[in-house]
Amino acid sequence: MAISKVSFLVTFLVLFYVTQAQLGQLGASRRKFGDQRSRCRIDRLNALHPSQRIESEAGVHELYDENEDQLQCAGVSVLRTRIERNGLHLPSYYSSPSLIYVLRGRGVLGAVIPGCPETFQDLQQESEEGSYRGERGREEEVAGRQMFRDEHQRIQHLRQGDVIAVPAGVLRWCYNDGETPLEVIVVTDVTNNANQLDPTSRCFLLAGRQQQQSGGRFRREEGEQGGLSKNILSGFDAELLAEAIGVNKETAQKLQGRNDERGDIVRVERSLRIMRPSREEEREEESGERRERRESEERYSKGRRVEMSGNGFDESICSMKMKENIAEPMKADLYKPNGGRITFLNSQKLPILKYIQMSANRGVLHRNAILAPHWNLNAHAIVYVTSGRARMQVVNNEGQRAFDGELHRGQLIVVPQHFAVVVQSTSEGFSWISFQTNDNAMNTQIVGKTSALRGMPVDVLVNAYRGLSREEARQVKFNRGQEMTIFTSEGSRGREYE
Repeated sequence: MAISKVSFLVTFLVLFYVTQAQLGQLGASRRKFGDQRSRCRIDRLNALHPSQRIESEAGVHELYDENEDQLQCAGVSVLRTRIERNGLHLPSYYSSPSLIYVLRGRGVLGAVIPGCPETFQDLQQESEEGSYRGERGREEEVAGRQMFRDEHQRIQHLRQGDVIAVPAGVLRWCYNDGETPLEVIVVTDVTNNANQLDPTSRCFLLAGRQQQQSGGRFRREEGEQGGLSKNILSGFDAELLAEAIGVNKETAQKLQGRNDERGDIVRVERSLRIMRPSREEEREEESGERRERRESEERYSKGRRVEMSGNGFDESICSMKMKENIAEPMKADLYKPNGGRITFLNSQKLPILKYIQMSANRGVLHRNAILAPHWNLNAHAIVYVTSGRARMQVVNNEGQRAFDGELHRGQLIVVPQHFAVVVQSTSEGFSWISFQTNDNAMNTQIVGKTSALRGMPVDVLVNAYRGLSREEARQVKFNRGQEMTIFTSEGSRGREYE
């Protein structure tokens, strides 16, 4: 009996550690490449603009130079993409996980997760444009009428303020079904453990081609000519590809896109015909099932096993929520009348973030409001300005300003981990989206409620700062009262910075 108990205990421990190892492998973590730490010796930070444009038939990519010291320090690459009306961003995947934020417009997004079933299925009647073809290329007769069966993985509607998490290697495509351009910003974590190549953003096209158009440097693979990036199917022998897919050689050559010069964002002539719930149905589903989904995700995040099996990911991965809207005022986590609001998105709210090790927050500061001085405890912050203007100061470990300047719409700056930062909006107000390199990013406030200064005894402050009286120490601790994170500043209107 004793031997049996020991054997059971050993077996349990082995299974426990194997499961933990599998979870750790699937749940990506940040990994440094070579001398990555030396790249964070930053003396000066700069507000960044896109340095390169890559144009396509129905849209444009604007790239921020990934060789910038601050982007290399944070281990990320940043891309801003605009898709015109009826534009289709062709299927592609990246070697590293990404967070996508919808700046404006609306559209639909498809993500193909390996091993997951095609849960969108339909039978459609023949249209005036001609008969459809069913499975295995044959026309199907149903009740004397031709029918076509299509199926694909789930599709999600996009709108302004949505954050979408896309793991490494997951194929994605996007279509603008709105009346105005769809604009997104994409931050890719190139030092994530899921990327086993190098700390560079690598995009793999499944369709289309991508050509440098103007400005900046374009990284290309060895052997490519003229900055041209082709889709991965073009690299296969046409006859072998045709045999593998089960089509003729001519069809295979079309898939390779050898004569396709439209780029990777193409125009759909009429509209994209896809199966999808209406936006109203999606909103009703989100409203009616929010609690059930949240409870399911909480159970999952608290210990459900995630592993690779014979048919791909566990079913929970297939049904896991990939997006969340953080622009709605009612979703704010911090709110102050006349001050502003901040909405945080971490792995507790969106569990898939746990596996890509990233999070985000969106903030709005009203006129002359102040974002309290603080430092990021466990992450770099990649801050993109969505509207307005603000003055930002960032201080390094030597007490010197790494940045002191004004930020405006379209600019980007990295606030490195532990660097102290303070922000004050101008009379225009200020709003931003910040991407963090940790799924549960935290910061430490320097002043205000629950801050570093509030948490220390008065006598410690008196002795820490030469010449500070006890009364002044109390003022330092308590003058902001119960305020935290966002401060109003009536007296600062019209004030000039020194």
